[in-house]
Amino acid sequence: TTVHQIHRMAAILGRACLARATRAQSTAVRVMATHRGMSQESMATLPEDHEMFRQACRTFADQVLVPQAAEWDKNHTFPADAVRQMADMGLMGIAVSEEDGGTGSDYLAYSLAMEEISRGCASCGVIMSVNNSLYCGPVQAHATAAQKEEWLVPYASGEKLGCFALSEPGNGSDAGAASCTATRDGDGWVLNGTKAWITNGPTADATVVFATTDKSARHRGISAFLVSSADFETGKNEDKLGIRASGTCNVIFDNCRIPGANLLGEEGMGFKIAMSTLDGGRIGIASQALGIGQAALECAVHYAQTRESMGQPLSKLQTIQNKIADMALRQESARLLTWRAARHKDEGKSYIKEAAMAKLAASEAATFISHQAIQILGGMGYVSDMPAERHYRDARITEIYEGTSEIQRLVIAGQVVKELEV
Repeated sequence: TTVHQIHRMAAILGRACLARATRAQSTAVRVMATHRGMSQESMATLPEDHEMFRQACRTFADQVLVPQAAEWDKNHTFPADAVRQMADMGLMGIAVSEEDGGTGSDYLAYSLAMEEISRGCASCGVIMSVNNSLYCGPVQAHATAAQKEEWLVPYASGEKLGCFALSEPGNGSDAGAASCTATRDGDGWVLNGTKAWITNGPTADATVVFATTDKSARHRGISAFLVSSADFETGKNEDKLGIRASGTCNVIFDNCRIPGANLLGEEGMGFKIAMSTLDGGRIGIASQALGIGQAALECAVHYAQTRESMGQPLSKLQTIQNKIADMALRQESARLLTWRAARHKDEGKSYIKEAAMAKLAASEAATFISHQAIQILGGMGYVSDMPAERHYRDARITEIYEGTSEIQRLVIAGQVVKELEV
């Protein structure tokens, strides 16, 4: 019932977003929207349909994900049934148009869903994020109509699962140093090389992969390709610190021959496609971090309200109150930055700086909040009887993938210097 309810609400939300976008084409409406965007209410509150969608996602997370998250984490179990239910709910292609298999909603709705799903299970959150942002995102933006029919529709609907192959064992944050190559062979391409740390890799049906097609052009010589899992090999499933229910592995291309029609976008445009994809993906990871931070905050506050020390609940002690205040402040500040980034993307504004700020603030908030949660729980925070230690382990990756905190600071500084250039 909850799944069907959310799917109906997602469809309604998608139509509402489309209607708003159509109305916004009017100059008068654009002016009014600009003034509304400046108000405190529009920045700090959600439209009614988005709030209903958010609450429905929270209900699903509480009923389906929370009861199973610890077991999935402990056993490194891919939550296949939960992912199928998320697909039935329309959560695997939220910002993809209905004609391309998605829900037809917007990035704000995607952010809200990501937070609530990740609050229930951070592994389910990243599985959803990769399919939405990193796979469907670039395919929707750069694929031809024929490519979308094969490579987008079944993925946005959740029938199939996608992944994103950019990182390599030797390039770290230097995404332009791709050693994976794609060489022309008649009317097709032959790919060789290894991609590392590929989330969804073990279970994906296809990947967007970035390979060098012209070494002399450096980052301008990188191209993007669509490759079926039938044509690549995968390495071992990594034994990770956190998000242990999501699969992560190397993706290996050994004389992998693909048709010329599998080129995504134009030859040499791969680096630009990757960078723009990561900008949108950072909103998703910021939202995942918000979900982890919210889960840790709720865990700590609930424990502080029920655990007594020196004749009163921990929540009455000033030291604990100070911690809770700092945790809540960072959480809500990061949430507003994330909503702002999502709204900028939905409105067609530049959101490079906003997405980097959101990811930096939310990921560091999640790490801080989950750390403080363990301090509040004390010994109970260090054992798996309580979820605090899992939240702490899950939070740490949000400062690393889709651009480390150090990279986010470089992005932010670069944008600020450009904005204030004299």
